[in-house]
Amino acid sequence: MNDPRELSLVADELPVAIWMGRVPSGELVYMNAACREMLGLEEAPSALRGGFVEPYGVHLPTGERYPEDKMPFERVIAARTTVVLEDLVIHRRDGKKVNLRVFAKPIFDEAGEMTHVLEAFTDITREVEAERARIDGERRLARAQRLESIGQLVAGIAHDFNNLLTVTKLSVTWLRAAEPSHARQQALAQIDAVTDSAIELIKSLIGFARRERRLMAPVSVEAAAMNVVEMARRTFDPSIELLTDLCTENAMVMGDASQLEQLVMNLVLNARDAIHGPGKVVVRTSIRAVDEGDAGAIPAGRWLVLEVVDDGCGVDPAIRDRIFEPYFTTKTQGSVKGTGLGLATVHGIVNAHCGVVEVVDAPGRGTVARVALPQPMTAPRAVPLASPPTPRPRRKAAEDRLVLVIDDEPLVRASTVATLRELGLRVCDAPDGATGLDIFSLRHEEVAGVVLDMVMPGLRGRDVFVALRKVRPDVPVLLVTGSGDTAEVDEIRALGVAGVLAKPYDDRQLATALEQVGVL
Repeated sequence: MNDPRELSLVADELPVAIWMGRVPSGELVYMNAACREMLGLEEAPSALRGGFVEPYGVHLPTGERYPEDKMPFERVIAARTTVVLEDLVIHRRDGKKVNLRVFAKPIFDEAGEMTHVLEAFTDITREVEAERARIDGERRLARAQRLESIGQLVAGIAHDFNNLLTVTKLSVTWLRAAEPSHARQQALAQIDAVTDSAIELIKSLIGFARRERRLMAPVSVEAAAMNVVEMARRTFDPSIELLTDLCTENAMVMGDASQLEQLVMNLVLNARDAIHGPGKVVVRTSIRAVDEGDAGAIPAGRWLVLEVVDDGCGVDPAIRDRIFEPYFTTKTQGSVKGTGLGLATVHGIVNAHCGVVEVVDAPGRGTVARVALPQPMTAPRAVPLASPPTPRPRRKAAEDRLVLVIDDEPLVRASTVATLRELGLRVCDAPDGATGLDIFSLRHEEVAGVVLDMVMPGLRGRDVFVALRKVRPDVPVLLVTGSGDTAEVDEIRALGVAGVLAKPYDDRQLATALEQVGVL
């Protein structure tokens, strides 16, 4: 087959894209049909050496123009051997981008002089996208595992701090009641205020660490977003425009209304702080059905998607994987410095609602904070809120009542015992579940109620509660907890515990809880 026309016909039928250029000019000698189709060209351009990039639309994976001196033609001339490249991306005229694997080979004449460069192209776009999706998936998994580990650490720290703050609250309350000095009263009031601030910080940390669902009732995300937007419009700098694009039909999810409002508020404030000078923040919602085959952070299913978009400075890719960590903040300058709990709280709330949150670059400029919340296939109906428990009347004098306190933390136990005695109750206490059960088995007939810590070494609160009920099924038990583990609390509630009191608590909260379970 010596006829060039026959060779051209055969080459045009090959599934591999072929290009041949003359050395040293780079003049095109041949380009087959597969090459023109792959590059999105109706006809071969008249490009010469040093001017290949623009006519062929050659770019780097980063989007920058490919360096002319690094093109396959140049590399082959320099190396005088076959080179293989996988960093060429063709930006076609129809807008499509094609990733190429290029095999470029020199052709020599009988005298050993290089006469041509032959290049074969393979479309590896699917391979590149699959590899990118794999790396992205591994990155998201690593971030999720890191945040999970941080969440476990935070939950443990929060539990310990709640025990310490319980001692502080009870001790300060007792001291203020007995202190005649006005100056010392003021000092104690400051300690009490600082303790309350610490309690709020711990609540935020527990919100980040919480991994359990707290489905309360049907919530309109549209209404939650509008409440936040109306409040923000009154307080934002007038140079920042706050817009909405909210879906009004079936914008309901099952969740906690106050938590979802806090979520929207934190995202809106974060968007505002990303804008330096005039700018725009858009809050929008949509219903999205994600198929199994769709790649991305949002799994398959039906989702209500909340997006808060700003045209600010964007997020540095180097820190994007850390923005949901507690106390990590970029707001270190200016009069208002960040605490690093805003997005951490968002992460905790989203996890509590079994959702997904991600932060990505906005088209053009800025950032998109995207939250996807699972949506039921049918619109949820309103659920009536349960009435608060009615305090039981006191049936006899407090002095006749014995309360058993079971808590492994000595300071918490001592402070609680002292407070109960100030309330006029008789008290016995135990440092662990096993000792508490021994005391209860001996004195169960005279015990009016039990104050039981949920998290203890050895026998945990749930196990102790079950054992107490076996000895005396009607004993009122007040569960106290400094943990954010709502699943375990809900489990003990379902078993019939009379009441639950969160640490830290003061004397009034403790008295009210005991009154509600019938001990006072």
